[in-house]
Amino acid sequence: MKPITRLGLFGGSFNPVHLGHLLVAQAAWEELELDRLVFIPAAQSPFKPGAELAPAPLRLCLLRLALAGASQFEIDGQELDRGGVSYTIDTVRDYARRFAGAGLYYLIGADLVAQLPEWREADALARSVEFVLIPRPGEAPPALPAPFRIRPLRGFPLGVSASQIRERVKAGQPIDWLTPPAVAECIRNNRLYL
Repeated sequence: MKPITRLGLFGGSFNPVHLGHLLVAQAAWEELELDRLVFIPAAQSPFKPGAELAPAPLRLCLLRLALAGASQFEIDGQELDRGGVSYTIDTVRDYARRFAGAGLYYLIGADLVAQLPEWREADALARSVEFVLIPRPGEAPPALPAPFRIRPLRGFPLGVSASQIRERVKAGQPIDWLTPPAVAECIRNNRLYL
């Protein structure tokens, strides 16, 4: 097996996973020439303490359905297993230990860049990973805080968000074409986000 030298980490609530996430993952895989890209669903964001999340087993199920057959992508449930608030530095340290010497690339939405200095152990995080900026369609890239290393992703910007999908589900509107068909079906069958 080929050694892992370039590892992409894609954290988030994935509540639910949607086509925007998948297009970002594909773009990162191609543009960064990654050996592996790992989706890491969070148990709870420190910046969204009151966020209502679908149950962890169902969010994992949705990710598995969305990524079925995509062998270049993996899912790591370690943050869900730890429970409580998910801190990126804990996960990054785990990957740095297991893949010593590999370049670590952490995908981050443009809306989160300004908060980077507030992340737990921000300086250690800045030394450990290169952040990959996921652009928002039609928006200028945000100012980059020092000392973080950030590179923009050209990718396939898609103006869809998990909150929009949850709102559509709650309003009884279709989400087909915003998520993979199996994900939309699982959301309907489990009456998620109503």
